[in-house]
Amino acid sequence: MSIKSPQTLVSEALNEVKTITPDEAMKLNSENKCNLIDIRDGVELQKLGAIENSFHIPRGLLEFSIHPESAYVQNNQMDLNKETVLFCAAGGRSALAAKTLKEMGFKNVSHVEGGFGLMVQKGFKIKT
Repeated sequence: MSIKSPQTLVSEALNEVKTITPDEAMKLNSENKCNLIDIRDGVELQKLGAIENSFHIPRGLLEFSIHPESAYVQNNQMDLNKETVLFCAAGGRSALAAKTLKEMGFKNVSHVEGGFGLMVQKGFKIKT
């Protein structure tokens, strides 16, 4: 039996998905050209805070919550025609999640290199 490691899965995902820098994500977000989606879990948000102007969809609920007919998309008036930009704490989960969204049929998906930690270093503001 050959079981892939999480590192192998992330490495494979990185070959298939678009990775953008925090600076690129900030530009897209400031120009209102993306849905910036934080896939970290609730405990991480409580501990470290959330990025301003981002949606929170925990990784475990992503496929269910981001479907165009989902209450989450409809209630939050998320425009799925914009680029979907995912981020997590450091970039591993968001790479896997971006690959899953591509498999669902999303065309315009990327994830942020370095995740939340690097985004904060690069100037993203935390909600208070």
